[in-house]
Order: sequence, then structure tokens, then C-alpha cells
Amino acid sequence: MPAKKFPTLRAQWLGEELRKHRMDANVTLADAGQYLQRDQGTISRIENGLVPARVADVMALLNFYGVDDPMVRANLEQISRDAWQKGWWDGYSKHAPAWMLDLAWMESRARHIRSFDPIVFHGMLQTEEFARALIAAGDPDVSSGQIDKWVDLRMERKRILAGNQPVRFSSVVDESVLRRRLGGTEVIRGQLRHLLNLADNSSVQIRVLPGDARVHPAPNGAFALLDLPEPYPHVGHIDTVSGNLWVEGEEADVIAKRYDRLESAALSPADSAAKIRQLLKELE
Repeated sequence: MPAKKFPTLRAQWLGEELRKHRMDANVTLADAGQYLQRDQGTISRIENGLVPARVADVMALLNFYGVDDPMVRANLEQISRDAWQKGWWDGYSKHAPAWMLDLAWMESRARHIRSFDPIVFHGMLQTEEFARALIAAGDPDVSSGQIDKWVDLRMERKRILAGNQPVRFSSVVDESVLRRRLGGTEVIRGQLRHLLNLADNSSVQIRVLPGDARVHPAPNGAFALLDLPEPYPHVGHIDTVSGNLWVEGEEADVIAKRYDRLESAALSPADSAAKIRQLLKELE
């Protein structure tokens, strides 16, 4: 499925902020369009995130709306520049949905990513072999060429965990995920070894939620949290059968509190590594 031309979330965030300032200034769509010498339909499409506004138009609208706060102006200018930014993920626009490219962009900008993984390992933790087995199992009718593209995209996303300024990544993994032999014994052996290697990375923290835990603080399923720098909000990402859900503000705060409870219920990183080594030994 081809992605939309523009990064949806960036354009939506920009549009929402511009709409808020227009309404605060008691300006109509027609007036804003006339000021920019555009039709009001163009302003409406910008505010609905269908197209991103160019930097010059954003600054002109802020002038028209009487927005003088230098921080607000700098933030919206940055979002507008980011809305037009191209990255390595754009090379996959013909092979991946728009939400997946948005996710790759947000991961590249994140300071800290946290995930709860009760079904499968988060994409950042997956080996190429595990990712290939997982994608093939999820959609047995997909072509091998399409699988190759999705696997390549997933492996590219993982590059943020390396380098001089790696993104912090924390995961609480349910013990059942470690025991599930998706792809066969050899694939899961390689996956468990990979987790142990990642555990040696100071920017990665893996905790196992043991199977005998008496309390399960997140019975509703998997989620991820992305802590983005200003001017962006903290974002919660939930992958569902019918689509992907993004939440911000208080809703994201609720998810963050749930993650904290999960982390408290899980084993320490050291004990989690010991559990992984134990399960790996059982597979030998």
C-alpha cells in the first residue's frame, strides 16, 4: 500500500496549531485565505493536515493572527520545516503505509522510546530472521519481495540504537514472548542471543514480566511511548487489527503511568538477562 505524499502526523500537528491560533484571533477561513492570496479551501486543507503549510505561509499567518510569542513562532516554524523534511524512510513510500513512515520519522527524533510487548518483540528488538518469520506469519499471501521491503524498513529503523547519540530504548517483554517459538527453534535462539547482546548496550533496557507475576498492569495489550523533543508532544502508539492509534497529552500520560507500573512489576535488567539465558539454555 503506498504511503501518502506527506508525513501525516507532522502536517496534522501543524494544522491543529494554526487552526487554534486562527480561532483565537477570530479570523475566518476566507479572511486567512485572502490574506495569503489563496482560497479558503487551501487553508482548510492545511488545518486538516491534508497538505503541510510552507514556512513562509506559516509565519505570514502567525503575523496575521497576531501571534508574537517567539517560542510559539519558533516551534511552528520548526514543525513546518519538519513537515517538508525528507529522510531515508521516503524510499519506502511505495511499499509501506503512511503511519509506518510517520513512526520511523518519530523514532528518529525521539529521545526515549518505551514499549510493552506482550505478544511479539518490538521491531527495535527483532533480528532479521525473526522479523521475516513474523511478517510472513501475519500475512501468508504477501509476496517475498514485499516481505523483503518491510524487513529492510524494520532493520533501518533499528539504526537509531547505534552511533554516537543513540536513542534510549526501554522495553517490558512478557515472558510468554520469550517462550513462543515463532519461526522455529533456530530463529528464536538467534533472537534470544540478540536480546542478550542488546542488554549490553547502555542505551537499551530490557525487562521481563515473569509468567508468575500476580499483577498485570496492562491487560489491554501492547503499546509504545515516544518522548519527542520540543515542540512535539509525547506520543503513545497502539497497533490494532483495524489500524494504528496515536494519542497525546493526558491520554499519553495515562499510558506512561501504566508503563511505570509494568516496569515495577517486571524483573530487573540483570534478572531479566538471567531469565533470557535460562530460556536459551533450555533450547540447546
